[in-house]
Amino acid sequence: MTKHVAVLMGGWSSERPVSLTSGKECADALEARGYRVTRVDVGRDIATVLTSLRPDVAFNALHGPFGEDGCIQGLLEILEIPYTHSGVMASSLAMNKDRAKAVMKAAGVPVAPHRILDRLEAAREHPMKPPYVIKPVNEGSSFGVLIVGEDQQHPPQQLYSSDWPYGDRIMVERYVAGRELTCAVMGDVALGVIDIVSDRHQFYDFDAKYAPGGSKHILPAEISPNIYHEVQKLTLKAHQALGCRGVSRADFRLDDRLHGTGELICLEVNTQPGMTPTSLVPDMAAHAGHSFGEVVSWMVEDASCSR
Repeated sequence: MTKHVAVLMGGWSSERPVSLTSGKECADALEARGYRVTRVDVGRDIATVLTSLRPDVAFNALHGPFGEDGCIQGLLEILEIPYTHSGVMASSLAMNKDRAKAVMKAAGVPVAPHRILDRLEAAREHPMKPPYVIKPVNEGSSFGVLIVGEDQQHPPQQLYSSDWPYGDRIMVERYVAGRELTCAVMGDVALGVIDIVSDRHQFYDFDAKYAPGGSKHILPAEISPNIYHEVQKLTLKAHQALGCRGVSRADFRLDDRLHGTGELICLEVNTQPGMTPTSLVPDMAAHAGHSFGEVVSWMVEDASCSR
């Protein structure tokens, strides 16, 4: 019997546009491979919609809060609908950058020193010696990320803004210069390492991620073999420490500048990596010999409850 897959996309987080693109790409690929697909633009009535649809599998193409933080995963558990990607605990843990870093550090994955504090407190005076990075605790796609350079006399004043949309608790993290590296896990296998190069952007921000030509993906990354394998090892270690399932992606900084520190730091683990035409996981999977259709089909067949 043909498996009925509900592709969950959209939602109401800041990452809604990215999710709609990821969802479309995945739905198209699943249809091409013979699955019966229902495309679901997720709203607050999602429990009623899914109860009516009763799909065999929910393909989670949501990004950001509610879709990536354990909420939709808990709902799918209650409805007893098998789903893709990580389960409730891993999703919630990985989405909270502070707690995730504590778990990764305990597992031997190197992370940058950081502080969690109120954004207004961070706006009054430098919370640590520049350079440093300000990040919302529970956001993705680089929303709300601010880099404070060595020469900045004051913290970013947009933190005072009354329409700051990312919550009052922020993470301030030591800035690590150098290369932007990323690696994904599919099942229990670490894929290839990508060196992300963006000439037009200070870091791998939203436009660098999703705008055509925003960045170049160098795969395999042109780094020494021992560092390449270390990134793969740490990616798998972080995936397992957080309890991730299916596909996840870990992001790193490598300071291999001429007079740099040589350190390799894990920034975060993404349990719902983008699946858009400019996303990283499809590139890594292709390098490993898996077509986009094969990857999304594997994710559907891997789906389960109690993940």
